[in-house]
Amino acid sequence: MNAKQLTSLLCSLLILSPAMPAQARSGISSWFNNITEPYSWKEVAPINLGNSSRLDQLLRAGKLYLSLQDAIALALENNLDIELQRYGPRISEAEFQRANAGSLSRIGSAGGVSAATTGGSGSQLAVVAPQTGQTLQALSLDPAFTGTTSWAHQTTPQTSPFVTGTSSLVAQRTIANYGITKSFLSGTTATVGFNNTLNSQNSGRNDFNPSKNVNANLNVTQKLLEGFGMAVNKRNIRISRNNIKVSELLFQQQVIVTVSAIISLYWDLVSANEDVRVKQQALALNQKLYDDNKKQVEIGTLAPIEIIRAEAEVARSQQDLTISETNLLQQETVLKNALSRTGVSSPGLADARIIPTDKISMPDTEAVEPIQDLVGKAVAGRPELEQSRINLESAKLGLKGTKSALLPTVDAFVNLQQNGLGGSLNSQLIPPVTPGGAFTTRNPNNIDSYFLGGYSNALSQVFRRNFPDYSAGVTMTIPLRNRAAQSDVVRDQLTLRQSEVRFQQSLNQVRVEVQNALISLQQARARYQTSVKNRVLQEQTLDAEQKKYALGASTIFFVIQAQRDLTAAQASEVSALSTYARARTELERATGQTLGANNIQIDEAMKGSVSRPASAIPAIQ
Repeated sequence: MNAKQLTSLLCSLLILSPAMPAQARSGISSWFNNITEPYSWKEVAPINLGNSSRLDQLLRAGKLYLSLQDAIALALENNLDIELQRYGPRISEAEFQRANAGSLSRIGSAGGVSAATTGGSGSQLAVVAPQTGQTLQALSLDPAFTGTTSWAHQTTPQTSPFVTGTSSLVAQRTIANYGITKSFLSGTTATVGFNNTLNSQNSGRNDFNPSKNVNANLNVTQKLLEGFGMAVNKRNIRISRNNIKVSELLFQQQVIVTVSAIISLYWDLVSANEDVRVKQQALALNQKLYDDNKKQVEIGTLAPIEIIRAEAEVARSQQDLTISETNLLQQETVLKNALSRTGVSSPGLADARIIPTDKISMPDTEAVEPIQDLVGKAVAGRPELEQSRINLESAKLGLKGTKSALLPTVDAFVNLQQNGLGGSLNSQLIPPVTPGGAFTTRNPNNIDSYFLGGYSNALSQVFRRNFPDYSAGVTMTIPLRNRAAQSDVVRDQLTLRQSEVRFQQSLNQVRVEVQNALISLQQARARYQTSVKNRVLQEQTLDAEQKKYALGASTIFFVIQAQRDLTAAQASEVSALSTYARARTELERATGQTLGANNIQIDEAMKGSVSRPASAIPAIQ
């Protein structure tokens, strides 16, 4: 098989291999798989909109029995905000593979991943790193095979037959050139080439026709100033590795935000159920008062107007209960949407009523922890701060590339080439012409027989290094003003300083959030304790008014007023307990303790599968 046939076969295989299906490729020999592997791709699985089996396990008789831990587990398995963020690390890993090939990032952020997210107070805590280090030309770290195969026929009229021996030069040329090029992180680029040319002409002046020219060459170029060194050329790889960490931290941050929201929604649902219970009790009290008054009016011991007054109070209580029940339905809808991949359209979930199995509890004593310790936990545990630190590091790495682009371009090069020539004796040799114009006798035996032969003869000359070429030198490009590069360096430094200021702002904001969360927790606890005392007082007041009313020492107005005050006190207690639960959740988020406090494993969250089994459904009464 000659070079032309081999080239045709390889090109055909390379063209056809991407179109082959996976099953067909799997049956081909391993060597062919190695050839086609760089031109194939890994298929990304389609999105999964099926809910986890945990949801079905918790459904029974049209009711979803839900504990707080089950709500968190369902969110980790089904919440779409978390599912969306799972693709972040995978995208960063793909970018890391691209960086290892020497290419620039496709997301246009060589200085770091943009990680601006909103915290509990609504402030942006993460730093968007500057886009630095993209002024240098990317290095191709993956070796590339190049090949050119061509055939040409040329007919050229000659103004004089003196040079070619003919007035119409007809030439045929076949070229088969191959090479491999690769760059290195040191700033070195090497090219190995192997070139073949077959020439055939009707010229009588050539000693050999056809002739075969072969050469093998090695070209090495080394950057000496701009783009020199591992530190500069490896920066994008290090930045991409940092971006993987940032993406993982972004996922962790999304888990924290989502879990905190789920906890708050769950306690809101518990509070909404308690509020319905309070409104039901109020309706029952007013209904009883109405029934008692109706009996007294029938026996003539009470004026008929009191029935109307009691009936109006029943209607008001019924309205409050309806509002409370619809608020509960709204809260259930919001929670269902957060726990399911298909929202409230999930079969069996849309009409199911959520039965929370956990209750809000307040410890008798609050654990006292110094504010400095809480701030320390927040600084160490908040993922957005770690994102900012990594992005700042990436920005500094990228700045090295900008500074390197400021330098003049000075490249050293070395070229080595081995040549070979082979051919057949020209059957149309024309004797040379003397300076006097007369033809001289041309003896074919005087032609160097060393070059007579086929392709193998020319190739052997190359390997014997009979005809070497050597060259070395330095090329340089020195900008005389260089204002654009100077501007890039200054701008990137200023942007970096802005990011450092923003990072300090974030640290200050975190301290403020921790302080405010701690204060809010103390306020919520005090408010709840006060509401409990007020509720006890209103219970005693209502009891006293009812006894006085039974003895005729009070009026129905005061009884109704006492019942209203008790309902308001009970609702205030429920609200205060819900506020305390929210404050506790916010303090855990502000100090970066959400995952640990709720026994969340980040690797399980990344997989979307929680190993903890679903809670047992309580026996239906």
